[in-house]
Amino acid sequence: MSKPRKEIHLAAHFPGVNNTTVWSDPEAGSHIEFESFRHFAQTAERAKFDFLFLAEGLRLREQGGQIYDLDVVGRPDTFAVLAALSGVTERLGLAGTINSTFNEPFEVARQFATLDHLSAGRAAWNVVTSWDAFTGENFRRGGFLAEADRYARAERFMRAAWTLFDSWRGDEIVADKASGQFLATPRPGQFTVKDDHFDITGHFPVPRSPQGRPVIFQAGDSDEGREFAAATADAIFSRHGTLEAGQAFYADVKGRLARYGRTPESLKVLPAATFVLGDTDADAREKAAIVRRQQVSGQTAIKLLEQVWNRDLSSYDPDGPLPEVDPQVSADHIARGRASVRMNRDPLAVAKQWRELAVAKGLSIRDLMIEVSARQTFVGSPSTVAQSIDDLVQADASDGFILVPHITPGGLDAFADTVVPLLQERGAFRTEYRGSTLREHLGLSAAR
Repeated sequence: MSKPRKEIHLAAHFPGVNNTTVWSDPEAGSHIEFESFRHFAQTAERAKFDFLFLAEGLRLREQGGQIYDLDVVGRPDTFAVLAALSGVTERLGLAGTINSTFNEPFEVARQFATLDHLSAGRAAWNVVTSWDAFTGENFRRGGFLAEADRYARAERFMRAAWTLFDSWRGDEIVADKASGQFLATPRPGQFTVKDDHFDITGHFPVPRSPQGRPVIFQAGDSDEGREFAAATADAIFSRHGTLEAGQAFYADVKGRLARYGRTPESLKVLPAATFVLGDTDADAREKAAIVRRQQVSGQTAIKLLEQVWNRDLSSYDPDGPLPEVDPQVSADHIARGRASVRMNRDPLAVAKQWRELAVAKGLSIRDLMIEVSARQTFVGSPSTVAQSIDDLVQADASDGFILVPHITPGGLDAFADTVVPLLQERGAFRTEYRGSTLREHLGLSAAR
């Protein structure tokens, strides 16, 4: 018996401040003006996407004691942007990244419950933790938590928020003296949370929202992160977008669900994906090569190399060879607030690997940085990209993709106009929304 055909889930990630965004293109626009957010969101909704996704950075990144040159356009508040977008969209889900290390459950629960009401059931929360003291300096608590402690706090934070969301009682029947009728009135209930991380009690001020609880996203890739997702998340934001890596990740996280009494359908796996479209596959490959060089300028190449070498390399020629000097291994790092620093935990091994690659392919510093950092998941004509997406989803490498265009705000337009209709013709993607809430878009059951 053949396996039932899966329906693809698609979402759009508003490009943040990073070196994947092409700033030099004449079509590039603002990352903070509301018109950019409106255009992007309405394009995603026109294409019948599940949701729009906003990342968040809690501190501007630094390198060599100066603000990183790709981090100066501003980072507006997530809730303010999503609340505004709820007024110019009708069905599109609204997903925001909110940190569990430095925030408090009461405040975050109140904000998400409010957003879910304002949007009529379209709110989602990407729960993240913070790993560095540099970010913590913006907050009264300061400092940072060890990885295991971060996820322990995140799980307690999540369950505290759930307690608040669920604290309102079911409708209470009350007699209305004026009309003589009996009316159903929701009533706030008492909540109490006491554990190693939180000690709060009171009455939650926001009634139970249309979804009951927002859809929960998680993006951690460590073993602790995967386990946290299996226990608590509705969807996981993955970085494994290729067939073999995607299938391995998919099988791993789905295989953890049974121990929490969950079915494979209760957790959606959605890798981030970039794309470059052309009239033909050859045309798209030519465009992709141009985009990669736009994404990694000579200046950016040196900055990226410094994040591994942990040295000032500004005197080096980006079109020249890699430095002969080895990376400097130190707890005090030249780049602060950059996830790539954390991911390159063995800089000497990375340097050795990169040197071998540069020699084998005759790569300059800039060429190497393009090779190792600039990736496009889908490159081809609309028909090629549509087939690639469908093949990966049907092969259980993912349940869909969160698309990250390299141009803001119009980078999603061509995908919506050319690839989406082909996926719809295949019967792999909806032609109309069948529900009004994000849970319905994702095929998730009501919040427990």
